[in-house]
Amino acid sequence: MIGEQLTIAEREARYTSGAYAKRPLTLVRGAGAHVWDDAGNRYLDMTSSMGVAILGHAHPAVADALAAQAQTLISCPEAFYNDRRAELYAVLSALLPDGFDRFFLCNSGAEAIEAGLKVARLLTGRTGIVAVKRAFHGRTLGALATTWNPQYREPFAGWTPPTTAISPHDLTAAEAAVDDSTAVVVVEAVQGEGGVYPLDAAWLQGLRRLCDERGALLLVDEIQAGLGRTGTWWAFAQADITPDLIALGKGIAGGVPMGALVWRGALGSIESGTHGSTFGGNPLACAASIATLRTLQAMDAPTVCAALGQHFLAGLHALNAPSVREVRGRGLMLGLELRGRVTPVLQALQARGVLALPAGKTVLRLLPPYVTTIEQADEVLAVLAEVLHDANA
Repeated sequence: MIGEQLTIAEREARYTSGAYAKRPLTLVRGAGAHVWDDAGNRYLDMTSSMGVAILGHAHPAVADALAAQAQTLISCPEAFYNDRRAELYAVLSALLPDGFDRFFLCNSGAEAIEAGLKVARLLTGRTGIVAVKRAFHGRTLGALATTWNPQYREPFAGWTPPTTAISPHDLTAAEAAVDDSTAVVVVEAVQGEGGVYPLDAAWLQGLRRLCDERGALLLVDEIQAGLGRTGTWWAFAQADITPDLIALGKGIAGGVPMGALVWRGALGSIESGTHGSTFGGNPLACAASIATLRTLQAMDAPTVCAALGQHFLAGLHALNAPSVREVRGRGLMLGLELRGRVTPVLQALQARGVLALPAGKTVLRLLPPYVTTIEQADEVLAVLAEVLHDANA
């Protein structure tokens, strides 16, 4: 109705799709590890906006790159060559293992997984897909086939490609599942939404061996765990393996939508027209990604995340709260498994100025921005101690 006065939340609620369970919080500004709501209240953002704002909010290098590129050239489809895109390939290649020199640029991690499934089929001529229980790789139809949670998959049963799911750390199941029809095995070296579970190095090495023996490709999802978050540039490096394909997304462009599939050049390229993306590799996102990656290199992001992650882990273990079943994580990818539901803890943290994430119904997930300070980490730990104490009282 014309002239009707609605809050921001009320306006959104009127038009939202319903796909998102929204928290009663309206965020309007961010700087570093902090965000502010529409009432001026400040929060420590330990979600990094779902793992996206790895350099924190409104990082000057990313903001400046976006402003400059927006005044130069925003869009340029991959039907044409582009200077920003070419530069991004060179910058990203320097962070990847040798031989990874084929890229498909897109707009999200889920799109990178979709590309990975298609590329694997094109390169192998096979159709079989093997994924891992507890995994989350996205909600688009191809990615959904590799995502374990039935809540996401069951409404679309029959629409997703057939996939065999194996239990983590069960090499016998993997040996039975991977055969001469398998195009790709999809895995996270550290499972994120599934509960923050680092997977065993020996088991990941076993998957690598099986793929080599049976001609399947190994696709590692580094969408959340990559780019230094777990204490190395790539989480798979901690298992001493090299995949065939790597899916990237979330923080790769410092908050701007971007995803990428990268694969070993020795596998070959795909034919023109077999896949595509209107916005993939646009100069604006490429400029943001270049600025992000160079900043990560300059700050030695893996070392920063490893050190701050150890500080967080020590503090989480020191909580010694009866309501905590287990502490898990690597670097700045942290999980606190609770004995009860996580939602009340998330609500209590928010009320005290700290934003965190769930990873399932009982796991509290922390994905701090890499620019988080020791003082801010200690503030989060102190608030968490208060909340857990209150929960135990």
